[in-house]
Amino acid sequence: MLFDNRNRKLTINAGGKLVSLARPQVMGILNVTPDSFYDNSRCPDASAVAERVSVLLSEGADMIDVGGYSSRPGCSDVSVDEEKRRLAIGFEAIRRQSPEAVVSVDTFRAEVARWCVEEWGVQIVNDISGGEMDDQMFDTVARLQVPYVMMHMRGTPNTMMQEKYLHYEDVTADVLQYFAAKIDRLTLMGVNDIILDPGFGFSKTLDDNYRLMQHLDEFTRLGLPLLVGISRKSMIYKLLGTVPGESLNGTTALNVLALLGGANILRVHDVRQAVEAVKIVTQTIP
Repeated sequence: MLFDNRNRKLTINAGGKLVSLARPQVMGILNVTPDSFYDNSRCPDASAVAERVSVLLSEGADMIDVGGYSSRPGCSDVSVDEEKRRLAIGFEAIRRQSPEAVVSVDTFRAEVARWCVEEWGVQIVNDISGGEMDDQMFDTVARLQVPYVMMHMRGTPNTMMQEKYLHYEDVTADVLQYFAAKIDRLTLMGVNDIILDPGFGFSKTLDDNYRLMQHLDEFTRLGLPLLVGISRKSMIYKLLGTVPGESLNGTTALNVLALLGGANILRVHDVRQAVEAVKIVTQTIP
């Protein structure tokens, strides 16, 4: 059954707008990149970006997460200026079509996060590195007073699947311990809205990913919202012997399990199917 949310903080201040996460939200992915792992999600030019934004909004996305730097293994490095250029294309398309949309930026760079919030009014910072790849990130989100999605990852996108990063005593306990220490630090720094992302697919084996999903409800004990991003990832297509383009059914199955385990935000490529999953789960189990 759905986890009891009574002991969790399930509201965030998104640019002055109080957003409730008690009813799970769907975060649509907007990749302004030429090399994201799922080729159908790539938006290499302004026209493709505008079309993608239209689809996300029409299918019912509650939030849009904009990324200008692919985090897939073997990804190419992107300069700060190029990351900003790409992100600006995404923000412009969103603000033109839906000025009130809740927008998140997917970046591990504090400088880029600050620019997005101050110049474009972005309301959420989504950091795949949990502050590990830029030691100014925690100070920056504390100063900006924006909700912060903190993901668990070891190493970098290009090194995270190396053998040395794939050993856990107990993957669930280790990720919980990682979060607990960082939550204390962020809270002391004055960060009010923290969202946890266990980091499915990042520095974890196939078995690790499914073990985390099996024990997802344990993360709700930390009293904070959970974001789950498993959309079309290798934990699906490697298990099923398919490819990302054939992984929608597996994604929906895992999204339902995530909702039952306490997920408050589903980060997805396919918004309509996730919205339908949320509607069915919340209708079935109040």
